[in-house]
Amino acid sequence: MSIKSKILRELEKKPRTMKELKNKLGNDKKVARTVDELRRDNRVQRTKGGYALTKPEGETVPCTLVKLAAGFGFARPDDGSDDIFIPGRALNGAMPGDGIRVERVESAKGDHRTEGRVAAVTRPRTGFVGTVRAEGGRLYLVPDDCPAVSIAIKKSAAGGARDGEKAAIVMLERGETHEDHRAGVAMRFGSSAQARHCAQAILYAAGMDRRFPEKVKAEAKELPSAVSEKECRGREDLRDLPIFTIDSAQTKDIDDAVYAERIEGGYLLGVHIADVSHYVAPGSRLDKEALRRGTSVYYADSVIPMLPRQLSNGICSLNEGEDRLAFSCIMKLDEMGKIVDYDFRKTVIRSRVKGVYSEVNAILDGTADGETREKYSDVIPVIETLRELFGKLYALREARGAAQIESGEAALILNEEGECIDVVRRTRGVAERMIEEFMLCANTCAASLARRLGIPFVYRVHEAPDPDRVAALRQALTAAGVPYSFAGEQPTALEIAKLLDDTRGTPLERFVHTNVLRTMAKAKYEPAPKGHFGLALEDYAHFTSPIRRYPDLAIHRILTQVCAGADAKDIAERFAGFAAEAARQSSECEVTAMQTERDITDCYKAEFMHSKLGEEFDGVISSVTSFGVYVELPNTVEGLVRAQELSQSELTLVDGVCLQDASTGRRWQIGDSMRVKLASVDVAQGHIDFIPA
Repeated sequence: MSIKSKILRELEKKPRTMKELKNKLGNDKKVARTVDELRRDNRVQRTKGGYALTKPEGETVPCTLVKLAAGFGFARPDDGSDDIFIPGRALNGAMPGDGIRVERVESAKGDHRTEGRVAAVTRPRTGFVGTVRAEGGRLYLVPDDCPAVSIAIKKSAAGGARDGEKAAIVMLERGETHEDHRAGVAMRFGSSAQARHCAQAILYAAGMDRRFPEKVKAEAKELPSAVSEKECRGREDLRDLPIFTIDSAQTKDIDDAVYAERIEGGYLLGVHIADVSHYVAPGSRLDKEALRRGTSVYYADSVIPMLPRQLSNGICSLNEGEDRLAFSCIMKLDEMGKIVDYDFRKTVIRSRVKGVYSEVNAILDGTADGETREKYSDVIPVIETLRELFGKLYALREARGAAQIESGEAALILNEEGECIDVVRRTRGVAERMIEEFMLCANTCAASLARRLGIPFVYRVHEAPDPDRVAALRQALTAAGVPYSFAGEQPTALEIAKLLDDTRGTPLERFVHTNVLRTMAKAKYEPAPKGHFGLALEDYAHFTSPIRRYPDLAIHRILTQVCAGADAKDIAERFAGFAAEAARQSSECEVTAMQTERDITDCYKAEFMHSKLGEEFDGVISSVTSFGVYVELPNTVEGLVRAQELSQSELTLVDGVCLQDASTGRRWQIGDSMRVKLASVDVAQGHIDFIPA
């Protein structure tokens, strides 16, 4: 009889502890390993008395453990129903990310709240990333996503890890409690006090790697390094036009170029996009890897590209003075800036100059020196036309009520060693906003064409705010004393835009803009057109960045068929499934990329502030919680002032906008100025603590 059968036979008699099973069956390691396997198969479950046979199917709920804190956790059912609270005593060693089966039980507090008990870990998570800590002669890993737990590292599998390092571990043994887990070190990243090492750990945890698989790199190396005349045949030749690019000085993956001229009755605007779909064939290794990555990830001074550099920085990048294949959107606009006609064409272009935002802004405001004006001499007339057209497009944008939320984006300044030596608020000049507006035009045309033809597509969708969130926004605005005017239950885009404009540049800007952002639905990719509430557009898609976003590459592939004359039925048969999969995968990748970039930025901000411990700063209270207030500095750095630092008395959270000391009547409200002193910094977690100055 196998050890598995013996264990099951013993448990048929009655529940038994691990010690009882080992005493009866011997072979300690094999018994523990087999019980673990039976738990994963959901044939055995953990109980108060040890282990028992799993109850019949239907009495437990398949879930994923999504949060683990000190003394409790939350499980999210696979069917999408509400999360289940699980007290610490009932976690049975489950870790965040584990697939589990949960038995619903009545709350031990007798408050009729439904709680859960982990009956089995069916899909154990095998790896974690965190900070190594030494305690009592042993090493532990404190995971980044559940710092309330420490996982013991086996001495024989420590791999030279040291206290204070960022590291990745693999689970070697799963115990009945978190204290019983044992792990081995799989990767060491370096000191947790240095943001660049923390960034590498965060990227590793997110499954992001700058390196590409060898077969993908081999496929990329087979691509040409220059455009041949043969490739140009059948394309519209635009190499004689003064087309040019505008990006940041550091940009190497240039995927958009522009050109405009005055014509009778208005303007001709050309937005010329790298024809990445010409080089990335459907189903190729390059294509599959690009879909898996979904997007390029930009952080500090680095990038995790969606495509290998042979494409992203090479043959697909619209480099100055080099022939490049493009997918162009040629638009005609009237004197008011409204698009009256458009056409998509396969073209070949040659960028006249690699424009830089700061330099173009200097030309636009008249501060450019002679050397800069000489650099742009071929395109200065185009720049003037672009500015004129931009002014009219921007007026239309404001008239339709497109939301312009100030997100407080930071620019990180690094030294040669990769250390953050400054943090500044990122500003956008006319050149940046000008390019954004022209890209919006091309994106709108792409979505409009797809909707008109009724073909499968990857739309950028932003639905109207949920009524419950709108109600919460009203309550927050009223509590903070912010005047607003919503005529109906659902605010219009114009009403939201006015609220944002009225508070722009005031102490309440961060509060209002953040709350509006929370009210909005999350923008995502979908195969059906649902409009874009934030931009106040009926049709919208992402067409203009195929080097760094897979949805753009996907719709280039579809629109290529349109340009080739394929009918809507053929396109639907060929691309319906592809568009749906590209939309789903790209939305998931975008969420992961945004969170990764945010976490890394927090680490760099903390690294910058570390050298300023004890210094005082003037800031504004940006948000309020029951445990303290967050204060934002002018450079976007934000830190927590804990409630106990504000008062010895218990503080009350009032309407989510202020903390109040009932004994003194003192209040700390969103938008209030506050002078603070930097008390502590945790680079690894990206946390900053202030105290009142």
